[in-house]
Amino acid sequence: MAGGDGTINEVVNALAGSQTALGVLPGGTANCLAVELGIGTDLLAAARKTVNWFPQRIALGLCQPNAASPRYFTVMAGAGFDAQIVREVDSKLKRKLGKVAYWVAGFSSSLRVLPELYAKTEYGEAKVSFALASRVRNYGGDLEIAKSIRLEVPKFETVFFEGRFAIRYLKYLAGVLTNHHRGMSGVHVHHVDKLELRAANGQPIYLQLDGEECGQLPAKLEIVPSALTILVPAAS
Repeated sequence: MAGGDGTINEVVNALAGSQTALGVLPGGTANCLAVELGIGTDLLAAARKTVNWFPQRIALGLCQPNAASPRYFTVMAGAGFDAQIVREVDSKLKRKLGKVAYWVAGFSSSLRVLPELYAKTEYGEAKVSFALASRVRNYGGDLEIAKSIRLEVPKFETVFFEGRFAIRYLKYLAGVLTNHHRGMSGVHVHHVDKLELRAANGQPIYLQLDGEECGQLPAKLEIVPSALTILVPAAS
């Protein structure tokens, strides 16, 4: 199928647990899964190579959000700052500029005071303003926030960022761009197979799955091993 991560998410939720294989062709605003698999962003070039792809079983994330049905996700879940950006990005600007629209929304929020949430794992509980549970290294197709996770590993790499003031994320962004964020004050990185997220101060905290808005916290996330068959390029 051709589409972005949000479109793929819809298909994955229909295929999860079955033996039907999913083949991904790049499309949409971003396609983190295609980038992660080494498929690239050229749809026609990817289509010509599908004859050499082979099936591989991978784990999925499963989210049980507040007052909503459980939902699988393939590449990532985010709560707090990034989910707020997903919620607020201008749809017309997104159609016109693609991924640039998210950067515009992010930088326009740089003076905001951010609501906080509690992120709880086996390593303890942290009070943060952005919690990322990723199954892939790339974020939005451009950045690498979760540096050491692989799709074939049935774990999340969680990256939690502290700070009530959005301006602090300019420092975090510099750390991500230079590959130094893992050692920065206020950043927590772990590999886990489950976590819990809840609002810290009663304010609504939004959640995104595979780049699409998915309600509000609280939510529980867990790994479901061997949940999906996906077609993978031979070179991966």
